[in-house]
Amino acid sequence: MLEYKSFIISLGGVIMKHFLAVGIILIILATIGGCTQQQGDTQITYIDVSPAEAKELIDENPDLIIIDVSPHYDQGHLPGAVHYYLGDGSLDNAIPTLDKNKTYLVYCHIDSVAIQGAQKLIDAGFQNVYRLDGNYSAWVDAGYPIEQ
Repeated sequence: MLEYKSFIISLGGVIMKHFLAVGIILIILATIGGCTQQQGDTQITYIDVSPAEAKELIDENPDLIIIDVSPHYDQGHLPGAVHYYLGDGSLDNAIPTLDKNKTYLVYCHIDSVAIQGAQKLIDAGFQNVYRLDGNYSAWVDAGYPIEQ
C-alpha cells in the first residue's frame, strides 16, 4: 500500500510538471502572438468614414482629392470627384501621377471595389487614405449633394 501511495504521489508530480511546462509554453506563445499583433497594428491602412465624417473631411480639407473608382461616374458622383475607374486600369495609371502627401477619399457603388481602390493607394505608399463606408448610396441616403 505504501508503494501505491508513493507511486500516486510520484505520478502527480510528473503530471504537475507537464502542466507547468505546457503553461509556460502557452504564456510564451501568447507573448509572441501579442508582439506580432502589435507590429501589425503599426501597418498603415486606409480609414473607413461614415458619410457625415466624409462630408466633414471634404468641408475641412480643400485639398482633399475624392476618387470615384466605379464605372457609374456619369450617373452621379460626389461633388469634385475625379474618375479613376478601377476596372479599366485608370486608377493604376493615375497612381504614379498622384501626390502621396495629399489626402484621398475613395468610394464606389460596391464595397469590394472601393476597398480595392483604397488598398491600391495604401500599397503604393499613400498614407492619408479614407474610404466612404456605405459608398455612393450611403452618401445619397444621407441627403448630401451629388453632381451628374
